[in-house]
Amino acid sequence: MRLTAWEEERLLVFTAAELARRHLAAGLALNAPEAIALICDAMFEAARAGASYADVEAAGRAAVAPDAAMPGVRELVDDVRLEVLLDDGTRLIVLRDPLAPATGLGASAALPAAPDGPGAIRQATDGSATVPPPPTDTIELTVRSESRRVIRVTSHYPFERVNQRLVFDRDAARGYRLDLPAGSSERWGPGEERTVRLVRFAGAGER
Repeated sequence: MRLTAWEEERLLVFTAAELARRHLAAGLALNAPEAIALICDAMFEAARAGASYADVEAAGRAAVAPDAAMPGVRELVDDVRLEVLLDDGTRLIVLRDPLAPATGLGASAALPAAPDGPGAIRQATDGSATVPPPPTDTIELTVRSESRRVIRVTSHYPFERVNQRLVFDRDAARGYRLDLPAGSSERWGPGEERTVRLVRFAGAGER
């Protein structure tokens, strides 16, 4: 059986989600990877069934009850970002604070700051800092959206595989991604055209 990278990712998410469901059935609280897997699996399944963007988002938010996760998991899972295939092409779903208890239609409770909790970031006291080297293999491409809806592309998504309603030289983009920090994204409004910089994936061979 031959699987694409996307299909392999889908199976990995499904496997992790099945493990999470088994743990829930055994009365165990979910850790962060298990909670994320269940949220992503629910959104993948909703998209596969032909749901709208809003319905896919709602499926992700309903996937894990706040009290089903271990203490501190909500702080770790501050957002979930997932590329799904909808009727109008590949779309980026972003769930902010997906484990928040509902306090009204579409609302979530504010998460209090926990400076010493899970995922806390502490600044180095010796003044040292690690600066990544600048990318050495970048290109710029002009990209135009022919969609009637907003299209977002995440930083590490293979650029030649983005939504087909984004028009650009896909052959030139093969092996490249957006030159953005991990987790960031670019946004195209309907009919918008802009030039973006792409950087070659680490370890990618010559075109």
